[in-house]
Amino acid sequence: MAGKTAQKAFGGGKKPSERPSKICLACGRPFAWRKKWERDWDNVLYCSDRCRAAGKGAAHS
Repeated sequence: MAGKTAQKAFGGGKKPSERPSKICLACGRPFAWRKKWERDWDNVLYCSDRCRAAGKGAAHS
């Protein structure tokens, strides 16, 4: 049951307005924590697949 406690402490049991957020590196817009990013939140840099593709393309140019 320790996993459920950690999940709720991070973002799962909070209101959407109380969940952690970041700024997208590609578009500069804020985006909030999502359940699918639960295990990898520290490595999430982009708000969408489109921004991730644009961000990686700009890094190689």
